[in-house]
Parts: sequence; structure tokens; C-alpha cells
Amino acid sequence: MFYFLAIDWASVGIQAFYLILSLSILVILHEFGHFLPAKLFKCKVEKFYLFFDPWFSLFKKKIGETVYGIGWLPLGGYVKIAGMVDESMDKEQMKKPPQPWEFRSKPAWQRLIIMIGGVTVNVLVAFFIYAMILFTWGEEKLPNANAKNGITVMDSVMYQMGLKDGDKILAVNEAPISYFDDIPKKLLVGERVTVERDGKVQVVQLPVDLLGKLIEKKRSRTPLFTPRVPMIVGIVADSSPALQVGLKPYDRILSVDSVTTPFFDNVRTELYAHRGQQVAMQVEREGKQLTVNPTITSDGKLGVYHFSYSQELDSLGILKIERRKYGFFEAFPAGVRMAIDNLVFYIDQFRKILSPETGAYKGVGGFKSMGSIFPKQWGDWQAFWSITAFFSIILAFMNLLPIPALDGGHVVFTLYEMITGRKPNDKFLEYAQIVGMIFLLGLMVYANGNDWFGWNRNK
Repeated sequence: MFYFLAIDWASVGIQAFYLILSLSILVILHEFGHFLPAKLFKCKVEKFYLFFDPWFSLFKKKIGETVYGIGWLPLGGYVKIAGMVDESMDKEQMKKPPQPWEFRSKPAWQRLIIMIGGVTVNVLVAFFIYAMILFTWGEEKLPNANAKNGITVMDSVMYQMGLKDGDKILAVNEAPISYFDDIPKKLLVGERVTVERDGKVQVVQLPVDLLGKLIEKKRSRTPLFTPRVPMIVGIVADSSPALQVGLKPYDRILSVDSVTTPFFDNVRTELYAHRGQQVAMQVEREGKQLTVNPTITSDGKLGVYHFSYSQELDSLGILKIERRKYGFFEAFPAGVRMAIDNLVFYIDQFRKILSPETGAYKGVGGFKSMGSIFPKQWGDWQAFWSITAFFSIILAFMNLLPIPALDGGHVVFTLYEMITGRKPNDKFLEYAQIVGMIFLLGLMVYANGNDWFGWNRNK
């Protein structure tokens, strides 16, 4: 009970703002993708809404023939095009004879363009955002070859599946890894990982339910593993054993209780083995060695945060990061490639979700999961736009699914008409729309319920 007492409400508020801003941008642009061709083909657009407005609106204003507004139910948005069976379920209008300005009176090819307009805009938005991210901030990646000491495993599930500290990950599903940053994504949707361990190459078979295991264990942003690096002190916590014995940033821990500790994971192991005890610790500071004698906490902690993957390690020559700046026009093809890579990754995840044996369906989340992806601190706009671009890709993909009530459902019916020459009757489209809406509402309830129960399960 009373979990809310431990919540950082400032961080939650920032993430909620980022989420609402991101979705508002994407929904408005998506609906504009329908609005523009509808107006181009002289359809009457009765409403253009951000969020849904059952019973009342937060804001509305009529300009010309269209009412522009903001609803109170933040589950998306819509444009109401006259003569179209959509989420408005305007049955009375559909009973009247078709008018020249109505959607149903237009040729099938025009209706198809109107239907795919939203998805088209979302794809173009993703291309543009990724391009501007690369143009503004450039790109920083760690070449896999520069992680010369392999990995430090940070998650127990990774140990259980067979990875070990010091493993050098060479390939996933026989596809060589060029950049260390790409390994987690490829691993989550892969089946086999090729590693170099103690000078020998071997293949580790990934469990089918890897995603399910990670979801059951926790829902956090802790990395699965990091590059294996020396234990170099980054931050010393207040009232910690490290502070009491005078440890400082950039101190390098060489040994614990006479056991040589060349890497962070070695230090971690020794600290846990000596929990609650005082130990002699050899430290290197500015080229000189000294000995300190901290008393390790009962849970095996020293009270420091180490440099795991940072600019500091790059400047020290331990992890050389590859940096690239992009010119304005150069950024666009690179942005397209980045969008395609993320689309492929999402489709691979989607396949996992559809396969019950993977357990990935347990990770289907709603607004809480979406909000938790955003930064907890104000001002990290690079992260905000990266997440927004990825959401734009997801929105495009999901809307193309052949489900009634989504753009993809309307596209299927229109293509059927274009191929067969027979248009589905309005009553069929009405019932299909109802079924699709019920399905989507059920999925939304499941996703947000998954958030709630998963959150409580992992407390």
C-alpha cells in the first residue's frame, strides 16, 4: 500500500508532459495527412480534432466549413469527413443520398489516397526528425571492435541465458555486429549469439522466452550489459564508505583485499564477497598508488558510481567513441536509413508479441510504459525527438494493420473495391467499424492494465 509516497512526482510530471506533447504533435500531423488530400479532392471536412470529444470539447472554433477543436479524452484524434464511416459513427448522414462533396462519392483511388495520407505523413515525419537529429547533434557510437575487453553483464537474466563477464559479442543470428550500441536491440529479437570467450568462439542459444523473462523480472532502464572497463570512480555518494576513506572521482581501484581487480565486475564480485567487512583497497590516483581501508556495506556496496560508457572513458583512451557530424542535405538519407532500421526492429518485436511462447505479450504497455521511456529531467530534447520519431514509425505501422477502425482496414476495403469492382455496402462497413473499435478498446484496456499489474508485480 501507499506506493505513491515513493513516487518522484516531478519526474512523472515531466515525463507526462513529454508524452502529451509528443503524441499531440504526431496526432495532429497524422490527421493533417488525411485532411489535406480530403480538401484537395473537394471533400467536406466537418471536424478536425486533437483528442476525442464525447459529450463536450475543451476548445472548438469553426473556420469555414470545419470545426477545429481539442477534446478531453486523450486517446488520439480524428478528422470527420462527410460521407465516411468512421469513429464518429454518424448513421444519420449515411442514410441520406450521397452528395458530390462526400467521401463516399469520390473515386476509389481518391479515397485510397485520403486513407493512406496519415500513414504517409507519419513516415515522412520520422524521416525528417531523424535527419534533423543527425544534423543538430550528429551521431556517437562505440565500434564493437573498441570494446576490447568484452562485456560486463548487468542483468541476472543475461547470466542465466549463458553470457559471462568478458564475453566479446561478435554476431547475432550470424550477422556481424559493427557497433556495440546495436547489440541489445539485436539480442532481444535474435535466436543465437556468437561470442568469443577465453580466446575461443562459441555460439550461445538464446531462450525463446527471453523477452518474457526480462519483463517478468523487472521493468527498468538498467542496461543488460555494458562494455567491460576498469573500475574508475565517477561519483562518490554522500555518507558512503568511499567518502569516509577519501575516494575521489577518477580514482582507479586496482585490488580488493590483495585480489587484483582489473575490471569493474571483478571489484563488484570482491565487494560482495566482503560485505560488512573492512578491506584493504589499492587505488591509483594521478599515477600514484595508495591504500584505503573502507568498511563495505552489508549489501556489498562501496558507495560509488563508476564510469561505464561515457565521455570520460573516451578522453582517457579506454573506450574510443566514433563521432560523425552531418551536413543538412547529408542528414536526410542517413535519417531515412535510421527510420528503416527502427521500423525493422519494431516489426521484429511485433512478431515476438504475436508468438505466445516468447512471453513478449506481457510487455505490451499503455500510457505509463510510453511515458516512462521519456527523460525524467527537463531539457533533453535529443532524447525527446528520438522517441517521438520512433513513435511516429509505430503509429504509421499500427495504422496500416488491416483492422477495421484503423486506416489499414479502410485501405483493405478500398483495395477490394478497386480489384473486384464491388463496393462493400455501408451497413457492412458500419458493423466492421464497430467490431474494430471494440477490438482496439479491448487492446487499450489490456495494455494499460498490463502497466498497472506489471508495475505492482515489480514492486
